Amino acid sequence: MAQPSASASRSSLGPRVISALVLAPVALILVWLGGWALAAFTGFVAILMIFEWSRLTAAGGPGWARSATVAVLLAALFAAALGAFGWALAMVLLGAAAASLSGLATRPLAWLGAGIVYVGLPCLALLWLRDRSPEGLETVLWVLALVWAVDIGAYFAGRTIGGPKLAPRISPSKTWAGLGGGVLAAILVGALFAWAAGASVAFIAALSAGLAILEQAGDLMESAIKRHFHVKDAGSLIPGHGGVLDRVDGLIAVLIAVAGLSLAAGGSPLGWR
Repeated sequence: MAQPSASASRSSLGPRVISALVLAPVALILVWLGGWALAAFTGFVAILMIFEWSRLTAAGGPGWARSATVAVLLAALFAAALGAFGWALAMVLLGAAAASLSGLATRPLAWLGAGIVYVGLPCLALLWLRDRSPEGLETVLWVLALVWAVDIGAYFAGRTIGGPKLAPRISPSKTWAGLGGGVLAAILVGALFAWAAGASVAFIAALSAGLAILEQAGDLMESAIKRHFHVKDAGSLIPGHGGVLDRVDGLIAVLIAVAGLSLAAGGSPLGWR
């Protein structure tokens, strides 16, 4: 998330903490349960995200397009929950829907097509990673802990140290000190999970550092989109954070990256020996 100014930090810290105390246990319980409970919740969140994306990018389009987008997301998540064949079907659904909407050559529908990929891929990545054996649960917990640690580390390092701006034209409140704090927090989390899983502490710590940078890049990408459309927040559902997209922008990038690494290597990084 963006690192706010000192005055904004003081006013938003309370709502941020309360939101985290409410949402984090819910997320952890659902990840622990996995299966249909996690799939149903992910589907609900996907709907919220696609409507926020439509608002953010002014990609409302005709009513049938929005309805079709929601239907495709739910169908893809439902297919993925069915098993191995479902994953292939889910990817085909996402790709076909995105290509169809984008191919209609109108700007709002093209953005809506991009939204299908932007929302659908991380949702599928989450379910796929959780279902992987034997490190599925540990992998998703590592990803969540890493992203939360990066946000916390960046927030407090940026607020305490300040200093040169990281990307002032995109996100004026982000600092290099905040990035460093986020990377350090990610290294600590990665080392802890590697030690618990019996993986290489040095390797997972280094990988976590890279994922921390990617997490901040995901945050910056959404900030750039919001700045392009002159929108401050994607929504207002979560006090202190904005919308769902504002809260998970970095998580989106990390989920896709970890799923890609796991797919390419045939297993979770926590299982690499």
